[in-house]
Amino acid sequence: MSVSFLSIADDVELGENVKLAQFINLYGCRIGDHTKIGAFVEIQKNAMVGKNCKISSHTFICEGVTIEDEVFIGHGVVFVNDTYPRATGSTGGLQTEADWKVERTLVKKGASIGSGATILANITIGESAIVGAGAVVTADVPEKAIVAGNPAKILRILGETRPGPDPGSST
Repeated sequence: MSVSFLSIADDVELGENVKLAQFINLYGCRIGDHTKIGAFVEIQKNAMVGKNCKISSHTFICEGVTIEDEVFIGHGVVFVNDTYPRATGSTGGLQTEADWKVERTLVKKGASIGSGATILANITIGESAIVGAGAVVTADVPEKAIVAGNPAKILRILGETRPGPDPGSST
């Protein structure tokens, strides 16, 4: 017996040859051609994932996130779309969509985000940048930068030569 555990709303736009694992939740989003979505991934309304991307298991892509083409997202990556989240509004009732504004995040072409990273709201991750596993990204990441840590800091820029040891040293 073949059982499928996919929750894909009618308003999802799937490109050609999209590969979907079981136990996913997609609604109101757009997924580009030849993209692979792993198990236990949720992608919310008004989120966009480009072509030829790989979204690994247990990742949460919230409303307001745009992921361009050829992006790798590791396991358990979490995006945030609210800088000041609250459960209740000014009247004490649970917040609704009217009580807050979606904040945007952009992941540019060819970027890679390591497992367990958290990407805060209002962030741009530059083209071909690499975010290390477990990083907490609190500011924009430049093109081709490698960042890691909490908060994430630039370790180096891809393609730049790293200074070698001092020729006069004994190491």
